[in-house]
Amino acid sequence: MTTFEQSNRNYFSTEDPYQLDRLAEELASREDRQSQSSRPDGVNTQSTDLPDYGPLSHHNTLLTGPDFNVEEFLLSRARASLPELRTELRDYLATLKEELVQLINNDYEAFISLSTDLRSEGSRLKRMRGPLGDLRSRVLESRKELEVIQDSIQEKLDRRTSLREEKALLHLLLKFSESVTRLESLLLITSPERNDGFVGVGPSGAPAQDDAHEEKGRSNRAKHIARVAAEYMQLLYHVSKAREEKCAFVDELQWRVDRIQSTLSSDLDHLFATLLTSMRDDKPDGHLSEIERAKLLTDLKECLRTYDALGLWRDAEDVLRREVVRPFLRKTVYYNALGTPQSPIVPKTPFRAGPLELVPPTGFPLRTPYTPFTAFAPKQDSSSSTTHLAAPPHTTLPEDGDNPLAHVYNQILRFIARDMKDIMELAEHASSKKATKPASNVLEEQEDTSDGFQIMGYVVWEEVASAIINDIGDNVFSAGRPSDLRKNYDTTQNFLRYLELFAPSAQAVQIMRGHELYREFERRWQLPVYFQLRWKEIVVDVEEAFNELRIEPTIVKDKLTFSLSQTAALWHAITTCWSSEVLIPELSHRFWRLTLQLLSRYAAWLNPVYTAIGESSSASRSASVNTPTETSSAETIAIDDALLRQYAAMIADVTLLESKIANLWQQEISIILPPEVLESTSGQEGQTPQDALKHVLSKSTSVVQPAASQIIAILTKRCCEALLPVKSIPSQFRAMSNKRLPTEPSYFVQTIFRPLRAFFAIGSSDGPGRALKDAYSSDYSGEVFNNVVQRYISYLVAMKKTEESLRRLKKGQKSTFSLFGNAKVDDGRDEERIRTQMLLDVEAFGKEAQSLGIDLTSNEHYDSLKGTVLTSGQDDA
Repeated sequence: MTTFEQSNRNYFSTEDPYQLDRLAEELASREDRQSQSSRPDGVNTQSTDLPDYGPLSHHNTLLTGPDFNVEEFLLSRARASLPELRTELRDYLATLKEELVQLINNDYEAFISLSTDLRSEGSRLKRMRGPLGDLRSRVLESRKELEVIQDSIQEKLDRRTSLREEKALLHLLLKFSESVTRLESLLLITSPERNDGFVGVGPSGAPAQDDAHEEKGRSNRAKHIARVAAEYMQLLYHVSKAREEKCAFVDELQWRVDRIQSTLSSDLDHLFATLLTSMRDDKPDGHLSEIERAKLLTDLKECLRTYDALGLWRDAEDVLRREVVRPFLRKTVYYNALGTPQSPIVPKTPFRAGPLELVPPTGFPLRTPYTPFTAFAPKQDSSSSTTHLAAPPHTTLPEDGDNPLAHVYNQILRFIARDMKDIMELAEHASSKKATKPASNVLEEQEDTSDGFQIMGYVVWEEVASAIINDIGDNVFSAGRPSDLRKNYDTTQNFLRYLELFAPSAQAVQIMRGHELYREFERRWQLPVYFQLRWKEIVVDVEEAFNELRIEPTIVKDKLTFSLSQTAALWHAITTCWSSEVLIPELSHRFWRLTLQLLSRYAAWLNPVYTAIGESSSASRSASVNTPTETSSAETIAIDDALLRQYAAMIADVTLLESKIANLWQQEISIILPPEVLESTSGQEGQTPQDALKHVLSKSTSVVQPAASQIIAILTKRCCEALLPVKSIPSQFRAMSNKRLPTEPSYFVQTIFRPLRAFFAIGSSDGPGRALKDAYSSDYSGEVFNNVVQRYISYLVAMKKTEESLRRLKKGQKSTFSLFGNAKVDDGRDEERIRTQMLLDVEAFGKEAQSLGIDLTSNEHYDSLKGTVLTSGQDDA
């Protein structure tokens, strides 16, 4: 055994790091104390069922955990005695020491063997270092030689690169010179060596020289110019490359390049103008054949592609404007064009162009606002050169003798459908930039208007708008004549929507709407001035009606007619604001504010009028109500009749106005108002336009409940007047000689609710509250019935008190008739007849109430009335 092993064994045998002996002694003493304190006789009744973890090993969870818990370990070994536990721990300790020593010995032997193997290696390393210096010097010498060779090779390569670039530049200049010469030859331009001028060019755009240069056909000329354009684009490429090298040769030939460009542009413009002229229906028979039209469309497409390749979009638009659009507008849109009588040859109705025709809106002018849209008709694939685009749908405005502007607009629409739509679609397809742009991005962003064809916005719309503004603008934008302006505005908006139908793409519509002339065209209408004129017309009539502070109801024929002239004037003003003859959709927010102002003005008129009516008749009305036992005078009856008519007219008009306003909002206003107005607040936080409308209406409807209370009070008073004969029933039966029991109700029962029936025109043709019958008959009748029943009960209670007083006064005297006291046989018969009559009257009273639609099954007041009558009979008995 080595010295290191012996020292380890001595160390682990003498040290006790875990103090196991002390822990064992403490555990033994603890067990002794527990056993002595458990029972007096020394017997321990407690038993602990602890798990047995088996012998100690490396797999014991208590020994392999991150923290060693002595108590848990001792509890797990509670069944083992202290000597056994000590022995087990010492054995496990010896096993651990032996394994540790074995591990150390294994690593120590490898370390010692390594140090032994490295002996005498230093001298060998010194011998190996000697040749390395010589090798390093040789490597450095070889590197220098290689660098010299590399520099020489790089110099030769640079010389060759320079020669190659010079050669390429020379080839480029040769190509440039050849391209210039070839283009001059193709364009029949004299070369610089000749001084006899340029070759003449005939009116057709082709050179007029010898028989070898006979005039070519249009198709050949279009292809020829396309070839020249392709060659010219190649020339421009060569020029750009040569200019990067700053070649003076390019500057010397620049004048020839400019001459080629000018000649090419001139020939292309001439050919394009010739094709446009040929496209027009100027043949003897008035129409082109399908074959000729297809050839012309193919040549036009080739020309437009050439324009697009050269970037000469504005030049093509200028030719189109000069040769096609402007001449037509000069003949169509001119001063006094709207005053010239229409030719009888021109049809007055839209002509049909087949199944693709778009049906114009009905009921011109439109009632609802115009919604911007762009419709596109299906297009035939034009990729094949043997077919041409399908004829576009013709869309025209309805015409009549009173709208010459529609006739002018229809001429423009027919012209665009006939002469411009095919050209715009060809230009759209010919534009290389638009052809490569994804369709999904057309509406997301607007391209630079300087690139590509913009025929719709910068040719058609620009010329049409300029002609309308400059030539017939005084008649079209007639702000001083609101009716004419409204009709012209409607016609023009329809024309603009139909004009957008001919746009080749949605982007063309956006560019047209973004044109400066489009904004100028909208400003020319002076819509604020139009609104002020309409406002004055509407407000003047309403104010004249509101100046009258008296209410004079008129007899209405139906329930949808207003009784008051003021309410009728208000409704006429509101419907005028939203009528198709007045409303302009762009002014809907202004007419909306005017509507709220009119309703507020009506409430400001109605509330003082209601207050004035109440004050003027309060004295007489209060006297009539406070003295119900007296019959009303003729003057009071006349005042009450007037009040009933006025209050009923107020309630009927306000209720009908509220219903009509709600219907107008639902069917028209909420649809016409723009979204930003519907989503915005109206003066108060969180208040929508509909809330504002309800708030304004509530100012007028606030008089409904007070007026209804006044009507109920007057009707109650009149019904209670018919109830007065109830008091005379006892005296009536005392004076009667016929002592038989009554079998029919009293005559006055049928007259109690007669004022209520007359008010609602129940059983008659007319009454003050006929318009309120469906909405308020049940509620008003119920209120009046309850009030009359309470008065009926008060009469019976008063009669009972009176009879009791009489009975006390006559006590001890000769017995007389007493309704509630003891009497002789005759008096008993009178009391029985009175009770029977009262029961018959109450039953008939209830039937009258039921005929008015009053439910008596759950009416507490009527039950109290019946109880009062029955109770009186029981007291008498």
